[in-house]
Amino acid sequence: MAGKTIKTVDSMVAEANEQVRIVSVEDAKTMVGNDDVTFIDVRDVREIAKSGRIPGARHVPRGMLEFWIVPASPYYKDFFGEDKTFVFYCAASWRSALSAKTAQDMGLTPVAHLEGGLGEWLKADGPVETKEA
Repeated sequence: MAGKTIKTVDSMVAEANEQVRIVSVEDAKTMVGNDDVTFIDVRDVREIAKSGRIPGARHVPRGMLEFWIVPASPYYKDFFGEDKTFVFYCAASWRSALSAKTAQDMGLTPVAHLEGGLGEWLKADGPVETKEA
């Protein structure tokens, strides 16, 4: 591997943050319930069960994201074909940065991710629902 540049998680997240729109918690609060916005929760089901999720958010397991976005995939989810802004989030905004960049690289637009993730959302008293994932 001599001479080959190796990407680290930190460099990948930094690259994603340079290429994907980042939505502040305050701006995201005004987007909840808008017909033209879909929040995408990429956290594990256990995380959702423990802390809830943003009202109306779609749960998209990080491991299935690529398969659910592509219409030709047998796992495609119709909501990804809707004309909406997709705001990805996770616990702290690392997985969501990578997820939003991946989605954007795959042609999904417009996409963004939540600055600080659900952790910052909860600190700012953002609304949460606690239904099954």
